[in-house]
Amino acid sequence: MLVRLFRPLAYIPLCILQAVGFALGWVAWWTSPTYRRRLDDNARRAAQFDTTIDYIRLRRSSIAEHGKGAMELLAAWLRKPQHVSNMVKRTQGWEHVEAALQKPEPIIFVSPHLGGIEVCGVYLGWNIPRIMAALYRPPKIKWLEPMMLASRDRANGRAAPANAQGVRLLLKTLREKQTIYILPDQAPGAGDGAWAPFFGHRAYTMTLLPRLARSNKATVLFCFAERLSWGRGYVMHVEPMQGSFNGEPARDAALLNRNLERLILKAPAQYLWSYNRYKSPAGAPEPESE
Repeated sequence: MLVRLFRPLAYIPLCILQAVGFALGWVAWWTSPTYRRRLDDNARRAAQFDTTIDYIRLRRSSIAEHGKGAMELLAAWLRKPQHVSNMVKRTQGWEHVEAALQKPEPIIFVSPHLGGIEVCGVYLGWNIPRIMAALYRPPKIKWLEPMMLASRDRANGRAAPANAQGVRLLLKTLREKQTIYILPDQAPGAGDGAWAPFFGHRAYTMTLLPRLARSNKATVLFCFAERLSWGRGYVMHVEPMQGSFNGEPARDAALLNRNLERLILKAPAQYLWSYNRYKSPAGAPEPESE
């Protein structure tokens, strides 16, 4: 019912949705001290990591981009897949996808919380002639989950919850030589990660992705949908992974994070700096001193 209720709002022009999001981003900044502190701390870490980044400018831009990202979910989740795909105005690196499709091995698409997160997934699902299972974590706002699932379970998509059942679905999809889509920059549960540097600080990082890639000999491609200004749509970026996983958890986690850093620095203002990336999950080992 919620899907039917909100679907008309999804077709409000993207420029208007993002303009509303721009304003909401600043409302969230001024009304939530926790959100403000976390975004500020993480943006500062990024500026310390890469001295070409202007911390004040990054923080100001991120506030607006966070709001835009929230409002554009309506369009990404509830518009028809072809309409979402049409919001991508051009691609960079799509030849890597075409090359991977020529091989019999499965593909793992890796996309951090960067740019149009859901637009990226829908675009891949619509434009790739393979089944794609997407790992997801249920949102904290429970009533949003039906809309999220409506987006994931369409076209060639399969929704894989972030639990044992979802992991089995990912394995099944990879064994069928299909594709999976993973957002790798959420803190995993205890025992499912390793501590590794991320923008100069230790972050508990998933080890599931390296294990899946190695055990299935999958091609790993990093991607994101860069948000264009004034609601003009998106640019889809795809690039191959630099380096290869070797099965050693800490090394693989560090390699994963280096690839994520390189991708995020293409559009740093569009990364979800407000996420508590550096938390220590209950039961996880303590990180080594930095």
